[in-house]
Amino acid sequence: MFKKVPHTYVIIFVILVIAAISTWLVPGGNYERQTVVVDGNSRSIIVEGSFHYTQNHPQTWQVFSAMFKGFEKQAGIIIFILMIGGAFWIMNQSRAIDVGIFSFLKLTKRLEHIGWLKKIGVDNIIITLIMLVFSVFGAVFGMSEETIAFIIIIVPLSISMGYDSIVGVSMVFVAAALGFAGAVLNPFTIGIAQGLSDLPLFSGFEYRIFAWFVINVVGIGYILRYAAKVKKNPKYSPVYEEDSYWRSRNSEDSAQIDYHVPKGAWISYILTSASLIIFSFFHPVSTISIGAHLELTFAAIPIAAGAFILLSIPALLKSVHFFILNLLTFTIIFLIIGVMGYGWYVMEIATLFFAMGIASGIASGYSANAITKHFLDGVKDILSAALVVGLAGGIIILLEEGNVIDTMLHSLASGMKDMGNLASVSMMYLIQNGINIIIPSGSAKAALTMPIMAPFSDVIGLSRQATVMAFQFGDGFTNMITPTSGVLIGVLGVAKIPYDKWFRWVWPFILILVILGFLLLIPTVTMELPGF
Repeated sequence: MFKKVPHTYVIIFVILVIAAISTWLVPGGNYERQTVVVDGNSRSIIVEGSFHYTQNHPQTWQVFSAMFKGFEKQAGIIIFILMIGGAFWIMNQSRAIDVGIFSFLKLTKRLEHIGWLKKIGVDNIIITLIMLVFSVFGAVFGMSEETIAFIIIIVPLSISMGYDSIVGVSMVFVAAALGFAGAVLNPFTIGIAQGLSDLPLFSGFEYRIFAWFVINVVGIGYILRYAAKVKKNPKYSPVYEEDSYWRSRNSEDSAQIDYHVPKGAWISYILTSASLIIFSFFHPVSTISIGAHLELTFAAIPIAAGAFILLSIPALLKSVHFFILNLLTFTIIFLIIGVMGYGWYVMEIATLFFAMGIASGIASGYSANAITKHFLDGVKDILSAALVVGLAGGIIILLEEGNVIDTMLHSLASGMKDMGNLASVSMMYLIQNGINIIIPSGSAKAALTMPIMAPFSDVIGLSRQATVMAFQFGDGFTNMITPTSGVLIGVLGVAKIPYDKWFRWVWPFILILVILGFLLLIPTVTMELPGF
């Protein structure tokens, strides 16, 4: 028995070793695959009944090379984390985020004097609203990797409000995961799963809205209950010691902040405004897609650019800190436009925040050398998070190169024969939860499992919609605990939360959500639902 809990790196390396051992014990196997077009995108799917045993490839010394290959596989997320860390470090040096937090807390104290708000609790309303926003993002466009960027903002806010980093992570990452599980219009999970199951895209919308609502009521309620305990007794938090890092960053008094407007702020304003005007010229109209069938076409970029140009002037007249906060706000707005209108992913988002960091440095009056130094300091501070993402990526590499993933899936699917409908959908749900530990990518898991599960549901007389719901819930909840998820490991690394402490805190929550998922699956089998 360990007298001291192993380091996160040690835990993941142990999982690497277990994965390597499994390649010796599990027979090799493969499904044949074919390429199909789903919603305009090509996908590789499994050919029904094509599984055949092949030779496995036992992994030995590859345990040590897995980190290198994991870095290659997760390179996008790793670079994303480093660029975000560097950019926010530049911004943090200006203390603009501190000013934003101080101003926000002053506002909440004023609101506490309103009778009905005081009874409900202003902090409870704030946590709920923030979680609902990120849950909607998770449900509509599958926000996942993007949450890493917001951790650096929300965790310090959580600490300043008297909570801990777990509450901060919950407001962003957990909320997005709840939305992901209750996906309503998520094209990366529901869109692909229904497309591969030959179902109308986003059909069964009504019950999914209900499921999303129930999941969020339970999930947000759980977080509010935990947050209240931490507010009452900060040492109740399992990460109280680790949060000293954030508390020390928030300890400086707002009176020590020098409110001023250097010449660099106006230079940054002019350069940023000119860039946005040019960008608006090339993209005068944007089509914002919400799911597959709901599209809004309007001048999103010119409107956002005009709003930035106008709102920056009063911010600059007040202090450079408020200009930088305005810059951050519109960075997030352009992120949403880019993701929903232009299909941006980690490269574009990292580039956007990198530009924000440089603009913040110029606005603060820093020299080029100073901006570079601050950026590198931020990269160093967040490097451990990037390293652990690469290490975790090696787990999947070992299983893939060991040629055992398809065998595991085939064995699980075969175990569902001769079961009733409710038992079968429950088993599918358990299988999807289990597979999510190995393959955290929702789209990859949909392409892997739905070509098997959908035809199997026909054989036993089960609705294909119920099968998709089992995939949906199984794909969402365990995203908050799976050690192979680069996003989870990245979020915890940025928040300075050790994986072992996160695991101990989150597993009872996951258990509640998994049970809730079972209950929400029952109506898909026993009732006639719209779209089912």
